[in-house]
Amino acid sequence: MKTSNFKIYKGDQGVAICLYPPLDWFGAQFPALEPPRSLFFARKADQIDDKEYERQYREQVLKKLNPREVYETLRGQVLLCWEPPGEFCHRRIVADWIKEELGYDVPEWQPGDDDEKINIHPLF
Repeated sequence: MKTSNFKIYKGDQGVAICLYPPLDWFGAQFPALEPPRSLFFARKADQIDDKEYERQYREQVLKKLNPREVYETLRGQVLLCWEPPGEFCHRRIVADWIKEELGYDVPEWQPGDDDEKINIHPLF
Protein backbone atom coordinates (compact mmCIF):
# COMPACT_ATOMS: atom_id res chain seq x y z
CA MET A 1 0.00 0.00 0.00
CA LYS A 2 1.18 3.46 -0.92
CA THR A 3 -0.39 6.89 -1.29
CA SER A 4 -0.32 9.51 -4.03
CA ASN A 5 -2.52 11.97 -5.86
CA PHE A 6 -4.37 11.88 -9.15
CA LYS A 7 -1.96 14.26 -10.88
CA ILE A 8 1.15 12.19 -10.12
CA TYR A 9 0.04 8.56 -10.10
CA LYS A 10 -1.13 7.19 -13.46
CA GLY A 11 -0.70 3.46 -12.85
CA ASP A 12 -3.38 0.79 -12.73
CA GLN A 13 -3.30 0.17 -8.96
CA GLY A 14 -4.90 3.48 -7.94
CA VAL A 15 -7.88 3.56 -5.59
CA ALA A 16 -9.78 6.82 -5.05
CA ILE A 17 -10.48 7.50 -1.35
CA CYS A 18 -11.93 10.98 -1.82
CA LEU A 19 -15.44 12.31 -2.23
CA TYR A 20 -14.84 13.71 -5.68
CA PRO A 21 -12.46 11.79 -7.94
CA PRO A 22 -11.68 13.30 -11.35
CA LEU A 23 -14.60 13.26 -13.77
CA ASP A 24 -12.65 10.94 -16.06
CA TRP A 25 -11.79 8.51 -13.22
CA PHE A 26 -12.91 4.99 -14.01
CA GLY A 27 -10.66 3.26 -11.51
CA ALA A 28 -11.46 1.68 -8.17
CA GLN A 29 -12.96 3.63 -5.29
CA PHE A 30 -13.01 2.84 -1.57
CA PRO A 31 -15.82 4.97 -0.08
CA ALA A 32 -15.19 3.75 3.49
CA LEU A 33 -12.12 6.06 3.63
CA GLU A 34 -13.83 9.12 2.18
CA PRO A 35 -14.17 12.03 4.60
CA PRO A 36 -17.73 12.97 5.51
CA ARG A 37 -19.02 15.81 3.32
CA SER A 38 -19.56 18.09 6.31
CA LEU A 39 -15.95 17.60 7.43
CA PHE A 40 -14.59 18.08 3.91
CA PHE A 41 -16.47 21.36 3.44
CA ALA A 42 -15.67 22.63 6.95
CA ARG A 43 -11.96 22.26 6.17
CA LYS A 44 -12.27 23.83 2.71
CA ALA A 45 -14.05 26.83 4.28
CA ASP A 46 -11.34 27.17 6.98
CA GLN A 47 -13.93 26.54 9.68
CA ILE A 48 -11.61 23.94 11.22
CA ASP A 49 -7.84 23.56 11.16
CA ASP A 50 -5.78 20.51 10.17
CA LYS A 51 -5.56 19.24 13.74
CA GLU A 52 -9.33 19.35 14.23
CA TYR A 53 -9.90 17.79 10.80
CA GLU A 54 -7.63 14.89 11.73
CA ARG A 55 -9.33 14.42 15.09
CA GLN A 56 -12.77 14.33 13.50
CA TYR A 57 -11.67 12.14 10.57
CA ARG A 58 -10.23 9.59 12.95
CA GLU A 59 -13.38 9.68 15.10
CA GLN A 60 -15.94 9.67 12.29
CA VAL A 61 -14.19 7.39 9.80
CA LEU A 62 -11.19 5.43 11.02
CA LYS A 63 -12.58 4.48 14.43
CA LYS A 64 -15.40 2.61 12.66
CA LEU A 65 -13.05 0.53 10.51
CA ASN A 66 -10.90 -2.50 11.16
CA PRO A 67 -7.33 -1.51 10.16
CA ARG A 68 -6.36 -5.11 9.35
CA GLU A 69 -9.33 -5.50 6.99
CA VAL A 70 -8.62 -2.16 5.32
CA TYR A 71 -4.95 -3.05 4.88
CA GLU A 72 -5.66 -6.53 3.52
CA THR A 73 -8.27 -5.18 1.11
CA LEU A 74 -6.02 -2.40 -0.18
CA ARG A 75 -2.60 -4.05 0.07
CA GLY A 76 -0.64 -3.43 -3.11
CA GLN A 77 -2.85 -0.48 -4.08
CA VAL A 78 -2.10 3.26 -4.24
CA LEU A 79 -4.56 5.37 -2.23
CA LEU A 80 -5.41 8.51 -4.19
CA CYS A 81 -6.85 11.93 -3.47
CA TRP A 82 -6.05 15.45 -4.64
CA GLU A 83 -3.45 17.15 -2.44
CA PRO A 84 0.19 17.30 -3.57
CA PRO A 85 2.79 15.34 -1.57
CA GLY A 86 3.85 17.17 1.57
CA GLU A 87 0.54 19.02 2.02
CA PHE A 88 -1.94 18.08 4.72
CA CYS A 89 -4.12 15.29 3.41
CA HIS A 90 -6.41 12.55 4.69
CA ARG A 91 -4.54 9.88 2.72
CA ARG A 92 -1.55 10.51 5.01
CA ILE A 93 -3.84 10.27 8.05
CA VAL A 94 -4.81 6.82 6.75
CA ALA A 95 -1.12 5.98 6.27
CA ASP A 96 -0.33 7.07 9.84
CA TRP A 97 -3.28 5.05 11.16
CA ILE A 98 -2.06 1.89 9.41
CA LYS A 99 1.43 2.45 10.87
CA GLU A 100 0.05 3.07 14.38
CA GLU A 101 -2.35 0.13 14.33
CA LEU A 102 -0.40 -2.48 12.36
CA GLY A 103 3.19 -1.27 12.22
CA TYR A 104 3.27 -1.13 8.41
CA ASP A 105 4.84 1.84 6.65
CA VAL A 106 2.66 3.33 3.94
CA PRO A 107 4.98 5.57 1.92
CA GLU A 108 4.13 8.10 -0.74
CA TRP A 109 4.40 6.52 -4.19
CA GLN A 110 7.47 7.47 -6.22
CA PRO A 111 8.15 7.00 -9.95
CA GLY A 112 9.62 3.55 -10.44
CA ASP A 113 7.69 2.00 -7.55
CA ASP A 114 5.44 0.14 -9.99
CA ASP A 115 8.44 -1.92 -11.03
CA GLU A 116 8.18 -3.75 -7.69
CA LYS A 117 4.68 -5.21 -8.27
CA ILE A 118 4.71 -7.12 -4.99
CA ASN A 119 1.65 -8.13 -2.99
CA ILE A 120 -0.70 -6.83 -5.65
CA HIS A 121 -4.33 -7.83 -5.15
CA PRO A 122 -6.48 -7.22 -8.22
CA LEU A 123 -9.60 -6.90 -6.06
CA PHE A 124 -11.31 -4.13 -7.96
